[in-house]
Amino acid sequence: MIILSNIHELYDGTSATAVAIHKRTDVWIDQGLIKKVAPHNPSHPQGSEIQRVDCSAYTVTPGLIDCHGHVTLWGVGDENLDRMNSLEAPFWAERILYRTLVHGGVTTLRDVGGATQVLKRLVEQGVLLGPRLQLAICMLSTTGGHADFRGPDRCCGELSRLWPAGPGRPSSIVDGPWECRKRVREIAACGGDLVKICASPGVVSPTDHLEHRDFTLEEMDAICDEAAGRGMYVAAHAHSHSGIRLAIESGVKDIQHISFMDEELAEFAYAKGCRVTPTSWVGQRLLQSGEFNEFITSKVQAVSESHARAVKVAYASGLKLLAGTDPVLSDMHGRNYMELVALIQEGVPPLAAWFGATGLAAEQLGLMDTGTVVEGHRADLLICQEDVVQDPSRLDNGALVEVLKDGWGYRNGLPAIPQQTYEKAMNQALHAT
Repeated sequence: MIILSNIHELYDGTSATAVAIHKRTDVWIDQGLIKKVAPHNPSHPQGSEIQRVDCSAYTVTPGLIDCHGHVTLWGVGDENLDRMNSLEAPFWAERILYRTLVHGGVTTLRDVGGATQVLKRLVEQGVLLGPRLQLAICMLSTTGGHADFRGPDRCCGELSRLWPAGPGRPSSIVDGPWECRKRVREIAACGGDLVKICASPGVVSPTDHLEHRDFTLEEMDAICDEAAGRGMYVAAHAHSHSGIRLAIESGVKDIQHISFMDEELAEFAYAKGCRVTPTSWVGQRLLQSGEFNEFITSKVQAVSESHARAVKVAYASGLKLLAGTDPVLSDMHGRNYMELVALIQEGVPPLAAWFGATGLAAEQLGLMDTGTVVEGHRADLLICQEDVVQDPSRLDNGALVEVLKDGWGYRNGLPAIPQQTYEKAMNQALHAT
């Protein structure tokens, strides 16, 4: 039994209001679960089986739920894509998983393109240390669309360098409604939790234009219908006005990026019960990177000029905002909390940003046992110095002390908290089987 005693400030993840903030609180953890959350009691029972951790100087939050991850992507330049398609790829994925959990504070990650059931299974078995995963496996787009990285000098038989087909992962490039249906069936057979589609072209893809179309409505209707028939939901990459509208019309409930969303589209999305994942930080990072050609840079600039307004419109409309990093640059892995910083910079109140990365994210992703610091849930927690709730940028300056996933620590920041290691994790997994 571990007691996080006399926590200076606890954000419990249950809402975006002040009722989710608690002062001088105790959190009891046993067997990886939160057993009790109560006002501080200095007269705790004593015993060798009880470890009390003085948290009077710390802020505690739920572990982050990142709704837009890519653990098999270490940049989108030619060299990085080649690396992630080589024999080195599993080792780079292991590094990304570790950094995302231990440095980024992410205890649950929705990977919306690239990762296969093998990675998810190895994390669950303790062979790899990382956040638990939800998987899209592919990112579906048409020939010449956002998932097609073959470039203008393509060969007809060439595979796209972005997540090419392989064991446990079918091709992301698909054309025509019946082929779309088949691809969704393949994703389901490979263990996908959701389907990711491109309702519009993208920013870093080499040949598509933002204002053009990717899928047709007929193709997207087929994907959404097939996914629903297999118990999966659909998340749509959508930057452009037409792409966002197309996603809403086809029945997509989870819209990513929203760069050109306006008041009319926000009202339409709200009426249809949609949620949005703005991915604000990636636009800022792409603008700063300076590593792309003139064509891609022009797309980055166009998105950056409109994105903050789109986020303000979405928030004002009452749409549910989720936090997602979209780490397409290597230095974004392990700094996932910067999405909270970016959302706040674009007008989202701090508690709303945190809610979109914790309790709200868990609810929207169908995760009923994490995301909030309440009795019976997994002990997925961040222990931090300073007030990171009001200013999450402090996490980028050493404020993150400890990350707990299922009650185990991963940073060795507080000696009283038992630490997870590869050996322990594998022994637990072997014992469980």
